[in-house]
Amino acid sequence: MSSRWLKPYLPRSLYARAALILVLPVIVVLLVVSVAFVREHLEDVTGQMTRAASREVRLVLEDIQGAETQQQALAAVRPDLRVLDMQARFLGINETPTIEPRRWYDFIAPQIDADLRELLPNLVAVSLPDSQVATLFLNTHLGVLELGFDRRRLSTVAPHQLIVTMLFFAVIMTSISFLYMRNQLRPITRLADAAQAFGRGRVVPFTPGGAVEVRAAGSAFLDMRARIERQIEQRTLMLSGVSHDLRTPLTRLKLGLSMLPEEDAKPLLQDVNEMQSLLDAFLDFSRGASEGEQVEVRPDELLRSIVDDAQRAGQSVELLPPEGQGAVMLRPTAIRRAVENLIGNAVRYGSHAMVSMTLTDKSLRIRVEDDGPGIPPEQRTEAVKPFSRLDPSRNQNQGSGVGLGLAIVADIARVHGGVLRLGQSERLRGLCADIIIGR
Repeated sequence: MSSRWLKPYLPRSLYARAALILVLPVIVVLLVVSVAFVREHLEDVTGQMTRAASREVRLVLEDIQGAETQQQALAAVRPDLRVLDMQARFLGINETPTIEPRRWYDFIAPQIDADLRELLPNLVAVSLPDSQVATLFLNTHLGVLELGFDRRRLSTVAPHQLIVTMLFFAVIMTSISFLYMRNQLRPITRLADAAQAFGRGRVVPFTPGGAVEVRAAGSAFLDMRARIERQIEQRTLMLSGVSHDLRTPLTRLKLGLSMLPEEDAKPLLQDVNEMQSLLDAFLDFSRGASEGEQVEVRPDELLRSIVDDAQRAGQSVELLPPEGQGAVMLRPTAIRRAVENLIGNAVRYGSHAMVSMTLTDKSLRIRVEDDGPGIPPEQRTEAVKPFSRLDPSRNQNQGSGVGLGLAIVADIARVHGGVLRLGQSERLRGLCADIIIGR
């Protein structure tokens, strides 16, 4: 509950999350070590070295106190300068201190400057251009004294080297970890692609790989895919076999009824024809979306062909101008069967059907609307189940069928990785059926 606010800001992909888990601890460790090194060690060492150097500078200034001229002052401090390894000179009358710019990564120089100004009240300026030379400018009774000495007497040599070294090796090791992590995540990505393709009705080659757990998941997916394929095949064979076997006695019944008087045979022949239509529905349901492979299809042209066939059959069907153009990977035979079922239901329970299509970069939507009684919202989930007939809400004078029409359409949409959605038509006030397929 407390981390829900954080979820919108976290990456969604597995690779990005693994990268975050890998990089975040490295950054935190670098920051902690850097701060601890600078504050607890480097600042203390620098303060001690700065205090020692300031005592040497005060010693030089004390020897200058009794001199009356600059030459006498330099002669008086010459032994101290030789021992302390310093260089000193007085600036000219019109000469100003030369302050060279510091390096941008010299993060310890501000501390040296602050410590020297605190320890040397007569300090005018400090020049720290590099890690070799330090120059101090001090006020004396004889003028401004320029005092130069080794920078390494104020701080450790190149204090940034530790941080630079840590960053360099952190980048190297993180890059190696990224390469290894990518190789470990690749089998998971391949498994996800294979599962997504199978959910859309395509079987792509897949071989388990990677760690033991990933291999186990891949093998379980292959077993599951094989079982589902066997079940689909068994269902198709069973329904097809039963439907084909029943055609023979139905044909004999038709032949027997043709020998009877027309008035006596008419009701019986009507029952036989209804049984024939039920068998055809069983065959359509058994085939489902298994016919053919996915190919590139222009859905606008496919819908135009379906609507033309329906209009030639005498059905009142209208095709609206398509929204969007392009090709989509579809099973044309299965999509044709689904749209024909929707059109058949529309003209059976209504008087007019309207077909439209919307194609975007993310999805394809095929919509069939009618002016019939529609389906109440509480019964729409039940309507797409096999062998479900909503007698109270539909016109029974036209025949209710076996209840497989919408189930076939939902099965075809599901095999394409899509869904069948039922609603109310805003144009015709009847049923609105949408086949939505992701691209």
